[in-house]
Amino acid sequence: MRIAIIDESASRASIIEEGLSQLPDCQISVITGRHGLLARIAEIDPEIVLMDLGNPSRDVLEEYFAVSRALSRPIAMFVDQSDDDAIASSIDAGVSSYVVDGLSANRIRPIMEMAVRRFNAFSRLQSDLDAANSKLTERANVDKAKRILMNTKGITEPEAYAELRRKAMSSSKRIADIAEALITAHELMKD
Repeated sequence: MRIAIIDESASRASIIEEGLSQLPDCQISVITGRHGLLARIAEIDPEIVLMDLGNPSRDVLEEYFAVSRALSRPIAMFVDQSDDDAIASSIDAGVSSYVVDGLSANRIRPIMEMAVRRFNAFSRLQSDLDAANSKLTERANVDKAKRILMNTKGITEPEAYAELRRKAMSSSKRIADIAEALITAHELMKD
């Protein structure tokens, strides 16, 4: 497992490394500077990112939240103090675990495991939501295509659907693809 530790303090980073020392087959990379952070993370290509920010200013926190938004990885963030806005921003940025005043070696592994599980659960939910939205869009397009056929050919809804289905079968395409093509053609013809 590749793990990136982001911490400007080498001594604090060593606490995280100590907490990870029991993990087998673990590649740990420590990043201590903020310059070129995304490029350095991309180079490492970690499976999880652990950020220790100590007591960051609002600007530093926002900078790290921007990094979090750009990554599609489980992220555990450690801070010494926090407020409601910072917690809300961390959630919006995709931080999987936001730990306040909890940096100790014996807590690192369970926090990291929780971050990975929370990230995976959120990813599954996002994937399910995307699939549901895609199906709704396809259904709306099929309904719109049926209305176009009904209005232009003067046929009933079952006849319009049967025509879409026949065309899909004869061209080895999905009904949703045929519906989308029909809608596009209809819009082009209107102009």
